[in-house]
Amino acid sequence: MQLSFDADVEEFRAEFVAFLEEHLPDAAETTERASSSADVPEWARRWQRLLFDNGWLLPANPPEFGGRNAGVLQQYVHLEELSKRRIYHSFNPQGLGIIAASLLTFGTDEQKQRWAVPILRAEITAALGMSEPGAGSDLAGLRTRAVRDGDHFVVNGQKVWTSGAHDADVLLTFVRTDPDAPKHKGISVLLIPTDTPGVTRRPFASICGPHDLDFNEVFFENARVPAENLLGPLNGGWTVANGSLGHERTLLWLSFADRLQELTEDFRPESVFDKDSYATLAMDLQALRLLGSQALSRAARGEQDTQSLSILKVLGSEAVQSAAEQALYSQGADGLVHPAFTASYLPMNLDNFSCSWFERYARSFAGTIAGGTSEIQRTIIAERVLGLPRG
Repeated sequence: MQLSFDADVEEFRAEFVAFLEEHLPDAAETTERASSSADVPEWARRWQRLLFDNGWLLPANPPEFGGRNAGVLQQYVHLEELSKRRIYHSFNPQGLGIIAASLLTFGTDEQKQRWAVPILRAEITAALGMSEPGAGSDLAGLRTRAVRDGDHFVVNGQKVWTSGAHDADVLLTFVRTDPDAPKHKGISVLLIPTDTPGVTRRPFASICGPHDLDFNEVFFENARVPAENLLGPLNGGWTVANGSLGHERTLLWLSFADRLQELTEDFRPESVFDKDSYATLAMDLQALRLLGSQALSRAARGEQDTQSLSILKVLGSEAVQSAAEQALYSQGADGLVHPAFTASYLPMNLDNFSCSWFERYARSFAGTIAGGTSEIQRTIIAERVLGLPRG
């Protein structure tokens, strides 16, 4: 087994490291923080544009879309170097990782230039309108309707949990365009500018309190959307959805490894974890990295490996959740207090941790839901890895 990268990958890494060392924003200019996942401070917009212009934003993309046609292993070391420095390449992650990626996969040339390039260059931001009050993460159960009227679609319905919608310029919105078709075959995708008459966005607080406004309810009341804003084929939204979510799954395990790594580095074991819990955390991290490296090797060979990605998703998300839970219980009442006021909570950089341990634990549940719930992943593992019959 080769546990190192070939020379071309290391050359790629060295070039990127040199770029970071020369261009990384000074800490003094990064004090302005984003208030939502579609609110990008001006310094962060400049940083994202710099990455785009130099081909370092999404290296797998062609140069005209902020990349350099990089392979899977090169993409990995790119993310690894960003992670080492705790650097975001975008403060609009769903815009970059799902919406722009979907536009590049399914969009027309005009749509790519009109929407994808401005999102990639941080000139506009985007949010994902998928979940609904009566359907949750069940996309096939959505009821937001879009009816064709001449050269427009008229949209009525509601979305919820739409992260960053109140700050976004455009919503990638899944709508039902054929109510008589089977549920997963009557769905289409529209790009809906948020200033469209009839679109109302209402942010609401999360468990982290009234200062943490990212989630939104979004209402559509006879909102007229140009038909040219249809992404992909009419009634082909199911395919777009699978492609959209697929963009965030390939290296998703690396984000969980990063969070576990932060825990091992930032906190004194004797102050946050007992020895057994800390050992479990370290072993989970090592297992995740080893399994992830195997999956990475298969991806580099062009092999489809949905099963491994499901295993990594379950292991990573639940390991992060378990570590947060152990830390919370070990803190007792201090776990309910903001870290700035907790003497036993000693991260090296408080800016990275704006919530109490209870809030961090509550947030960890998002990892077991986003990108495919743990229940869905276990079904995939049961059927495709263990060969069990469909239930």
